[in-house]
Parts: sequence; structure tokens; C-alpha cells
Amino acid sequence: MAGRGATPEVTSPGLVSTAIQAITRHIRVEGLGPGDLLPSEADMTRKLSVSRTVVREAFRSLSAMRLIDISAGRRASVAKLDTDAMSMVIEHGITTEQISVHQVYDVRRTIEMRTVALAALRRTDAEAAEIEKYAWLMRENCRSPEIVMEHDIAFHQVIAQASHNPVFSLIINAFSGVTRRTWVIGWRTRATEEEQIKMIEGHGDIARAIIVGNPQLAAEHMAAHFDKSVKALIDAGIA
Repeated sequence: MAGRGATPEVTSPGLVSTAIQAITRHIRVEGLGPGDLLPSEADMTRKLSVSRTVVREAFRSLSAMRLIDISAGRRASVAKLDTDAMSMVIEHGITTEQISVHQVYDVRRTIEMRTVALAALRRTDAEAAEIEKYAWLMRENCRSPEIVMEHDIAFHQVIAQASHNPVFSLIINAFSGVTRRTWVIGWRTRATEEEQIKMIEGHGDIARAIIVGNPQLAAEHMAAHFDKSVKALIDAGIA
């Protein structure tokens, strides 16, 4: 009978959810940061008056969400921000047709217009040089699409960093998975080398606007870049 009575507690999503809330509340109340240790499973079990299995499941769920780090033989600790979880949600939404690629690009356009404007105002000389470097590397490797793609992704990530708002970096980095799924398709719709070079040179326009510190011009170039990218995807039959 004891074994039967224990089953509902072990499998109850309500208990696990309560434990998750208690753990995240502990992180907040105690002001814990990345790398700081959490109470042990035994301590949390006593504190919440639930089974150790419930606490262990709560820890596993938080680890799956990349909010805490767990490893064998060590106490759980607070995790650093990780874009993988957000990226998986976005890719899952596209794969299951709950959101569209066009919708993702619409959001990216809005966010990156603001990001590039802030970068034009806040970037350091070192960040400006790195942005310019990736624009140049895209042009230098124009005959190698996969290399251009990686420099393109890095270009947008560095702009997000130069905005000096870590939330923008988190979001932009999370879009990289979708970008890798769609970038080559958009590239192929630009049938001639001239069209491909023109796309690359658009990044140079963005870089120069950031370097001279013109947020309005930078945002205009970014908007034009995304409008052309969306058109390329539509021409390829991706909605």
C-alpha cells in the first residue's frame, strides 16, 4: 500500500511545479548569480516537505530550461544565460508550423532596427572595428556561401553586443538556428553574382552607418536589408 501511495506524489506535475517555483524563488530572494550553489536535494526536500524524487525532477526540469547546471557528484548551481533554450522554442514553432519564418523575420526586423540604432550610439572603437571586419569578410569570401553565412550571423551578433543591452544579444543569438535553416535558400534566389555582392554590400552600408555614429541611417539600412531578405525568401516559396 505504501508503494501505491507514493506514486501520485512522484508523478504529480503540481508538486514538481511547486518545487520549481520554490527553487527559482530561492535564487531570487538570496540574490544568487551564475555559478552560485543551490541547496542540496536533501536540504530542499526538507524545506519543501516533499519527496527527494520531486525535488530531483524539479532540478532536472530547471536544467532542461538551462536555468541551473547539474552534474554528477556536485550540487546544482545557477546557470549563465543560454540562448539554446530560446532557439529551440523558435525552431520548434517553425517545425510544427505554429509560427512562420516570415513572422520570425518580421520580429527580427523590428528588434534589429533598434539594436543597430543603439550600436551606432554606444559602440566602442573595438566593436566598430569588429563589425567592419565581418562586413569585409563577407565580401572577401563571396564565392563561399557557407562561410559568408557564418560571418553574416557573427555580424548581427556583434551589432547586438555593441548595443550594450544583453537582452538584445540573447534574442539575436537565439535567432541563429533559424538563420542557418533559411540563409542558403535566400542566397540562392539571388541568381547572379552581382545580386549576391549587392546583398553583401548592404552589410557594409550598415557597418559604415554604425562607424560614423548615425543611428537613423543605420536603422534605415537594417530595415532595407530585412525587406530584401524577406522578399528573397518569399520568392523561394517560404512564407
